[in-house]
Amino acid sequence: MSILKNNRILFLFAVIMLFSACKKIFEFPEEKEFLSPDLNYKEKLLQPILGRTLILGSLNSASSTLPLQLEIVNARFGNGRPVTDLFQLRPTYVWTAPYTGLEKTLEEIASKRKLENHPLFEVRGSGQFIFWGSSSNELVKPRAADSSNFPQDSRFFDLKVTNSGGTMMLKDFEIRMFRERPYEPSNDFNYYSGKVAYADEVTKKGINYLLANINNVLGVSTKKNMVNNSTTKNLVVYIRPFTGGNGHNLRIKVLGRDSVALNPKLFGETKWTTMLHAFNMQKTDEYVQYDVAYPIPLAPLPTVYAPNGTRAVTKIEYSRLGPSGIRQFSSFGIDFAIFKEGDWEIVFHFKNENPKFEDD
Repeated sequence: MSILKNNRILFLFAVIMLFSACKKIFEFPEEKEFLSPDLNYKEKLLQPILGRTLILGSLNSASSTLPLQLEIVNARFGNGRPVTDLFQLRPTYVWTAPYTGLEKTLEEIASKRKLENHPLFEVRGSGQFIFWGSSSNELVKPRAADSSNFPQDSRFFDLKVTNSGGTMMLKDFEIRMFRERPYEPSNDFNYYSGKVAYADEVTKKGINYLLANINNVLGVSTKKNMVNNSTTKNLVVYIRPFTGGNGHNLRIKVLGRDSVALNPKLFGETKWTTMLHAFNMQKTDEYVQYDVAYPIPLAPLPTVYAPNGTRAVTKIEYSRLGPSGIRQFSSFGIDFAIFKEGDWEIVFHFKNENPKFEDD
């Protein structure tokens, strides 16, 4: 057995030496990575919204060897002027631990992210482009109306792609930024001018209000259920900044027909303490206020506060005794997002008549 074993070892050694000699004689090339000529992006027009952290673009590597080194080069306007505004360094929040929606304090949220300096626009090793929420209308001029998108005002760039298999250039990407939309829904202002939006932009008639979701809300004068549609706007919503907060407050307020605040106590079925991922609730005779972290929602992750991961949910509820003593439950609200840090209020305004709270 020992002789057989020794023979096998000698045979294996001979094979290794022969392979090494052949490799040296025939000069086999070192194995290189593969860079496919078919590597591409499905879409080369990027249209981010300023003030939001957005992931853009999808790279088809076409079986190229990963990882790839990617670099944005030759950024220019349509008339050849260099583009520099997209690459300004600004502090932006980066998660260092996963957000779950279960955090109990603002401090716990703060411990999971930090500020890092990043260019407003950059490319990741995955091939995805990232446009950071630190961008703004002041830092980057947003696009004009579609009819005014002249080539000299459009920004273009190329993408240099490299691995040890070679280098290729993907040319003529275009990026057009929409002006900031600090909140969603945002159809109450014009996306190009930033001014009030109208149902008819030519005649400036019919303000395009945000509309609340309404369920079984009875009007005090008509005794009919309120509705919201293209012609009847009983309950409109304003998402707007307010003054006098601490810089990270969110208020919920309800106004009656006379624009006077309705006491939150009237909405006795509302789950004020668990409705939003918010802290340090304060309730006054005019509003309910919280401390929050921005953006809202904090991450594109489904949570109890944002079931679809993109919008937080408000639901204002109350009940009253209807005919025959049967308790009737009513509610209204809006699904929303806020992207800009500050003091914001969500105001529900009963434009035509107040809801009925009294029992029948």
